Amino acid sequence: MPGRPSRRSLLTSIAAVPLTGAAAGCSSGESRGSRSRGGATRITFWSALRGSQEVVDAFNRTHDRVQVDFQQIPSGGQGGYAKLSNAARAGNAPDVATIEYPQVPGFAIDGVARDLTPLLSDRLRAGLLPQAWGLTTFENRVFTVPLDVEPMVMHYRRDLFEHYGLEVPRTWDEFEALARTVRRRSRTRRLALFPTDGASQFAAYAWQAGAQWFDTRDGAWNVSLTDARTREVAAYWQRLVDDDLVHVNEVESRRGDAQIGGGLVLVRLSGAWDAGAQMNARPGQKGQWSIAPMPRWDTARPAVGTHGGSTFAVTRDSAHPEAAMEFIEWQVSHPDALRARLSSGTSSQYPAAPALVKVGREAFDRSYYGGQDIYRLFEREAAVIRDGWTWGPRMTATNRVMQDGFARAGAGRMSLVDAVRTAQEGTMPDLKALGLATTEHSD
Repeated sequence: MPGRPSRRSLLTSIAAVPLTGAAAGCSSGESRGSRSRGGATRITFWSALRGSQEVVDAFNRTHDRVQVDFQQIPSGGQGGYAKLSNAARAGNAPDVATIEYPQVPGFAIDGVARDLTPLLSDRLRAGLLPQAWGLTTFENRVFTVPLDVEPMVMHYRRDLFEHYGLEVPRTWDEFEALARTVRRRSRTRRLALFPTDGASQFAAYAWQAGAQWFDTRDGAWNVSLTDARTREVAAYWQRLVDDDLVHVNEVESRRGDAQIGGGLVLVRLSGAWDAGAQMNARPGQKGQWSIAPMPRWDTARPAVGTHGGSTFAVTRDSAHPEAAMEFIEWQVSHPDALRARLSSGTSSQYPAAPALVKVGREAFDRSYYGGQDIYRLFEREAAVIRDGWTWGPRMTATNRVMQDGFARAGAGRMSLVDAVRTAQEGTMPDLKALGLATTEHSD
């Protein structure tokens, strides 16, 4: 049933973010930016991304007016987001911070991420994929700048497919039939893993199928985690779980590592970035993996969601937002920035700037995937990322409740659709506590 909107709207909450210039009433300090003796504007940058120090070094070597001081921080889930939030509450946030796509709405609502709309150049707007911009824009206001966009793809063990005489599935029906074949032919192997810690993967499955968990029509956060498309996706995976066609456990665990490393999982469904992670984590499996498009729900209208990807925010505490934007624009659009990041050992990333795809392709060692041009595949899949998806204001909390439900579902104590329904129930109090205008749709 639709809920009654509360008094504060989406824009009322976000309106506290300054549009230009320094935030009023903020304390001074090194994190706020300063002038060096040489006349350059100094800004600070916090990130957990690998290769960020190399990017900063390359920028500082080639720029005189702006210089960047870098601090490596933990990943968001390991304390990085808490550190950023605490710094913002104290008025000492860095000028620039890395924020993953699902967390952008929350940092915008909290006033940490500044409205960048008046600071964006036409060149930058035109230079990044519209699908990426769509994930950082709310009611025509842009709050972060995309670095990469990671379409979901299917990583599969080519050697095991050949061993069993399997064909790469093109549709989800074919995927299920293949899962049944693998189950019949192997006592221990399964086609795939349903990750109980994979709320973001499940979101991508629902996204691809046409679900819309959140939207911001009419100035309110409209929530529907159990819409018809999501229930169909949950029922699909529930069938695979019930029939013992997939492993069901955490993927980020020793057990998950052992399953993938031991050849007990034939397919991994993840973002394009995971190609490089696989190379670094399991060099001994060189030549055994290939990558294919995600299975389709509708081959006539191909679509995918994304999994992973990062953006850059200018915080409300920055005294030099124009300088911060100069650094961000260079970082997301200049070939030397991507080359610097890749020099750190970061081996794959699909840039939000199509002009940089060639740089990534040339730097990537194709031998791990048997010479396959995976960037060409990523390019095709990025073009069919379904428009219109919106992440919710408190995705960290939403995902935590959902994953608790997935763990219970894996133990047979809850269904997957009930896990998603519970996640919606757990989401609403957080939104209402923020004073946001909300509507809720439950099926």
